[in-house]
Amino acid sequence: MFLRLVPDNTKINFMAARKVALAFSVLAIIGSIALFAVNSLNYGIDFEGGISVEVHMEGEKAIPIETVKQAIEDMGYTSPSVREFGAPYEAMIRIERQPGDAKAQSAVIERVRDELPVAVPGLEFRDGNFIGATVSGELKRDGALAVTIAVMAVLVYIWFRFEWQFGLGAVIALVHDVLLTVGFFAITRLEFNLSIIAAILTIVGYSLNDTVVVYDRVRENIRKYSKKPMGEILNMSLNQTLARTIMTSVTTLLALLSLFFFGGEAIRGFTAAMIWGVVVGTYSSVFIASPMLMMFDIRREALLKDEGDDPTVDKSRPGQFEQM
Repeated sequence: MFLRLVPDNTKINFMAARKVALAFSVLAIIGSIALFAVNSLNYGIDFEGGISVEVHMEGEKAIPIETVKQAIEDMGYTSPSVREFGAPYEAMIRIERQPGDAKAQSAVIERVRDELPVAVPGLEFRDGNFIGATVSGELKRDGALAVTIAVMAVLVYIWFRFEWQFGLGAVIALVHDVLLTVGFFAITRLEFNLSIIAAILTIVGYSLNDTVVVYDRVRENIRKYSKKPMGEILNMSLNQTLARTIMTSVTTLLALLSLFFFGGEAIRGFTAAMIWGVVVGTYSSVFIASPMLMMFDIRREALLKDEGDDPTVDKSRPGQFEQM
């Protein structure tokens, strides 16, 4: 039903805007890198080290977040984070790493366990943990490594499925998405923790899926219209996949917006990253990944081979576009 809201015969000249889009993206990337260099990110205790305490309100009553936060500040610990954790009667308290060794951090946990229930009647201590500098440093390294490996794996996959020009175009689009996401967190100062790394990896997968759908159509149209200029083929392919792109993006955003507004503080950073990633990923598939093919000298001969010799084509069922 939703597909019918987008006409089948759209003839939008996407490639006419490619230079403006490229200039905008270059400026946005430079701005993201500059923001990261100047302000860095608002790292959570996963990456900076610190103390986390889980608490529970007896009788499953809603935890008075502001009261708990004020009680922690009254103990002398500045800028604590207090968020609902799974349910309104559960909360996660995060406190910055305090001066001293591991014993000093354990003493903080003990103090919170003893004094907080007195300051907030009905509050029960559940668990307390301390993340040291060594562990947080390893998490930073492993998170960056995970994103890098994912992007490199995409390059190999697209190179095998299409040609190296397609692979390079897809990777440029993914790097674009990752850098703009980092810039988004640098400017919004939302907490950057392990869940955001998971969001970035999910964004990579979403953006790749969108790009592969367009690239599949580009390859099919190159085979059908081998004499047409590449710009016309790209515009044709983007218009033919426009309904699918809009449907996927809108339905995904509807689910994410629901989670953002009603899912609670525990997942707000993750859903914010995903909402941003869906918007940026859709944009990059159209205005970054596709125009890149015009900048590279694509060997059309390799794409003009018969599909019977192409190991990436599944001939056991109709193509995805034949069913639309």
